[in-house]
Amino acid sequence: MSTAAHPVRDAATMLRRNLRHMARYPSMTVMLVGQPLLFLLLFVYVFGGTLGAGLPGVPAGDRSAYLTFVTPAILTMTVASVSIGTAVLVATDLSGGIIDRFRTLPIAKSSVLTGHVLGAMIQTALALAVVLGAAFLLGLRSAAPLERWLGLAGLLALLSLALTWFTVALGLASPNPETASNLPMVFVLLPFVGSGFVPVASLPAGLRWFAGHQPFTPVMDTLRGLLAGSPSGPDALRAVGWCAVIGGCGYLWARHLYRTRPVR
Repeated sequence: MSTAAHPVRDAATMLRRNLRHMARYPSMTVMLVGQPLLFLLLFVYVFGGTLGAGLPGVPAGDRSAYLTFVTPAILTMTVASVSIGTAVLVATDLSGGIIDRFRTLPIAKSSVLTGHVLGAMIQTALALAVVLGAAFLLGLRSAAPLERWLGLAGLLALLSLALTWFTVALGLASPNPETASNLPMVFVLLPFVGSGFVPVASLPAGLRWFAGHQPFTPVMDTLRGLLAGSPSGPDALRAVGWCAVIGGCGYLWARHLYRTRPVR
């Protein structure tokens, strides 16, 4: 077997380990999927009639238009929610000593973190499918062609990869799983202070500036444009750029923490 095959084989082994954990403890997956589903139902059926009236050209009480508007925010929150679970799992492995044990074994050092990232991306894909299916059951409609749906899937995958690497780093930097569950919460809250639930133009001046320059606003605007089948070139470039920055910083930080942390 070639040398290059060893990291792939080791990463596949770690991926199987994480998938078995997901199957053995489904309660965390249910919780991570349940939160965005709850937000979807809450904002469509409780707030949708009023918030939808604030959208341009939408009559009061039209929840279907608000469902189309808010779905990208819920999809973004789904990715962020699963990434929080990844931080908790990494911190749990760290506090339990299993990561220190893995570091003493003759395996590719990157495989431990790669297994967590790949497992989280599979979990995210399942969660996104459930949330998007629920949105369609609630009445979401899209005339976007196939290439737009492929673009939407690609952007969500890129966002998942970026946030997962960053939360893996947060899990390694956390002293315990409880801290790891709190640090990434900012990713769940950012859609609320962006274009997720109301148009940016409706926000106060200072908050409007922040919403226009934070990373999730171009992501949600791009997803919204892809669902509508409309062009979103500048937003798409900004969204990809933010994902690259977040993912690159998270990857480098995680590698540094994993390599420099002393073995107990």
